Amino acid sequence: MNITTTEEKLKERVKELACLYEISKTLSRSNHIEKTILKKLILSTKKAWRFNKDAIAEIAIENHYLSTSKITLDTVYQMSVIKIGKRTAGFIKVHYLKSKHTQNDFLRDEQQLLNAIAIEIANYIERSQNLAKELQLKRSAERMDRLSILGEMTAGIAHDLNTPLGNILGFAELIKSNNTNPEIDSDISIVINSVIYSREIVKKLMFFSCEVPQKLETVEIKPIVTFVLSFLKQNFQKKEIKSELIFTNQNLIAKIDAVQITQILFNLLINAIYASPDKSTIRTIVENDSKNIIIKIEDQGSGIPDDYKEKIFEPFFSTKPLTDGSGLGLSVVRGIIRSHNGKIIVKDNRPNGTIFKIKLPIN
Repeated sequence: MNITTTEEKLKERVKELACLYEISKTLSRSNHIEKTILKKLILSTKKAWRFNKDAIAEIAIENHYLSTSKITLDTVYQMSVIKIGKRTAGFIKVHYLKSKHTQNDFLRDEQQLLNAIAIEIANYIERSQNLAKELQLKRSAERMDRLSILGEMTAGIAHDLNTPLGNILGFAELIKSNNTNPEIDSDISIVINSVIYSREIVKKLMFFSCEVPQKLETVEIKPIVTFVLSFLKQNFQKKEIKSELIFTNQNLIAKIDAVQITQILFNLLINAIYASPDKSTIRTIVENDSKNIIIKIEDQGSGIPDDYKEKIFEPFFSTKPLTDGSGLGLSVVRGIIRSHNGKIIVKDNRPNGTIFKIKLPIN
């Protein structure tokens, strides 16, 4: 059915312009696509069609979908695809029921309007995504700046603490070797253990601030893993935890810093033992593909909440009591892995517990 009079044509143009204005205004007031925005878009679109009382507007954008009325199979429609670059992000349609209308009841100008609406929506989504990326980059840059400053501070703290701690330890051991009083001996032992614990924290600070130089050598992996497990044997026995070691390649070699990989395994296994209940099992699996070593440490503890899976790698974040951890262990682990161009992933173990999966390039 064609529009015959100038007055009718003018009315349709006014509706189209009003529709585009409403849609532009709606999109300008929002930062992202949501259900309320979609509803406004399709209501504005529906009003612009010639037989708007019969029209049904429908929109689908990525994970969002909405229509002004229930859509049956027996409809005729106009459609425009919403494209972001070369990617199809969704579509927008206007339907009429076949029982009341035919395809000829749609106007060519209405198709052009629908195309314009689709472009408006696509441009809006692209702008929103670009703004989100810019914000993320800004936050990442700010975080890197903070970490850089923190790295410089911790390096200074580590150097300043090392000398007095060494002096305290030396004099404490001298007093212990010359002492005959059991009560003083007990107190001196506490001092020595506290200093050793403090030096371990200093060592972690130095790892965190990259003050420990990396020495890459081609070495066998199995002796490193077995050494760490044997070193922690008493820790396993104290909680009656069973240690399972699985090697798919007994002769696996890689170009790594053996001391730093020992540090990684030590930290992850200590955490696994801490989190594991008595008489449970911790499984260490070492395998490889054509390019990577893959090390998995699986415990049967209470697991890590999803909210904490990223936070646990942040410096000084810890779920342990203050006396049990410095919050630097996993930060050091991730730093070492990144310096090896590797990745660490945290997953849930089934039915309970946590899996730390490490991928390190063989070369």
